[in-house]
Amino acid sequence: MKLKKFGSTEQKIYDLVLPIVNELGYLVWDVRFEKKGADWELTIFIDKETESITIDDCEKVTAPVSDMLDEKDPIPQSYRLSISSIGLEADLVRESHFDACIGCEVRVKGFQNFADNSREVIGILTDWNKEYLTLQISQEEILELKFSEIAFVKLYFDFEK
Repeated sequence: MKLKKFGSTEQKIYDLVLPIVNELGYLVWDVRFEKKGADWELTIFIDKETESITIDDCEKVTAPVSDMLDEKDPIPQSYRLSISSIGLEADLVRESHFDACIGCEVRVKGFQNFADNSREVIGILTDWNKEYLTLQISQEEILELKFSEIAFVKLYFDFEK
């Protein structure tokens, strides 16, 4: 897996919305500007430190962000704006995601089986750099995985509990 970097439009939008979203008490997790069918969609993923994001939270952020984007007009083509929660099992794709999730339980899927002969592993993210991801699987087991062998990393939520 390769760590994602913001495209120029995404970086511009991130820089514009960050102060607004932070002032409202939320965090900007990600910004994606993607072609979906015939249309463009700008999605701003938000989170907060203390509890889960609700529809009301998304609505609270939508109006001021939309007003600012209308005023600044940073994107020349038409697009649909969406403010969204990161979800329970958010993708970790940017450096800031890995930094924020040290100590969190994650699910890692490999392109091929890992050393224990499984394709997926769940553990606590204890460290990372641009080449490796380190997970604590149990008290005794620490696993170091190469990013080049990883298909995806997501926050893990045990729906059975």
